[in-house]
Amino acid sequence: MQESLTNVTRHAGPAGATVRIAYGEKDLTVQVDDDGNGLEPPLAADIPLRPGRGLVGMRERVAALGGDLTAGPRPGGGFRVLARLPLDGEGEQG
Repeated sequence: MQESLTNVTRHAGPAGATVRIAYGEKDLTVQVDDDGNGLEPPLAADIPLRPGRGLVGMRERVAALGGDLTAGPRPGGGFRVLARLPLDGEGEQG
C-alpha cells in the first residue's frame, strides 16, 4: 500500500487517493485508487516488463505471499492497484 501511495505522489499529478481494505475469511484485499492522470493502456502494459519500477516490486512481494496484484488505468481516469493476499498461510515463505 505504501508503494502505491508513493506512486500517486510521484506520477499522478494533482490527485487524491482512496484506500480500501477488505478482510474476508480467506483473503485480505487492499485497493488503492487515484483520480490523477493515469497511464495510457500501452504504457500500463509495459510496466510489469520494466525492471526498477515500483509495480514490479509490489507484484514480487505479493506473489511471495501467494497473492496476486493487478494494476492499471481505471475507467474514467486515474489508476488502480489491487492486491489480494491469502490468509491461509499457503504462500508464506520462511
